[in-house]
Amino acid sequence: MKKSISIFTNTALALAVVASIAGCNQNKSDSKPATTATTPQKVEIVYVNSDTLVHKYEYAKDVNKRLQDKGKSAQDDLAAKGQAYQREVGDYQKGAATMSADQRASTEQRLQRKGQELQSYKENASAQFQNESASEQTKLYDKIADFTKAYAKEKGYKLVLTFSKANPTVLFGDPSLDVTEDVVKRLNDAYTKDKK
Repeated sequence: MKKSISIFTNTALALAVVASIAGCNQNKSDSKPATTATTPQKVEIVYVNSDTLVHKYEYAKDVNKRLQDKGKSAQDDLAAKGQAYQREVGDYQKGAATMSADQRASTEQRLQRKGQELQSYKENASAQFQNESASEQTKLYDKIADFTKAYAKEKGYKLVLTFSKANPTVLFGDPSLDVTEDVVKRLNDAYTKDKK
């Protein structure tokens, strides 16, 4: 789960850097007159706390739960296969003294093949899990990025940053700029509709 949160955090960080660069490269001739104390200034930059988002967004929780369940199932399967292999090796070692040289050689070759097959199975299962995890994280990122783009357009924001304690690109943000709760609520509402 920490790995998936880390992937999400790194992806969100990349989005924030790209958005910051894009914001810096905007045409500088759009300078606005200085606002006075009586003229309220429209907020154009806000941030989302990605730690809170990951912990409160139901889709993210479901993705993490599915990945945890699949990971545990794969580990249990590998452990069972490993134990069965170790039992076979133990049985061979107990009975090797009573076997003929041909039987020992044949059994050793068979056990060696089984060991290689088990190692290959383990590597394939690990690669498959990593691919599935990456795919799920990409879907999660895309879902959040698409929502954030529409959300920013609706609210008139020019830049939506992300904040995370694990990867702090924003060292301080005025709490009035934090739109995390509204984003989480709307994402969860949309996810609830999608599940039905």
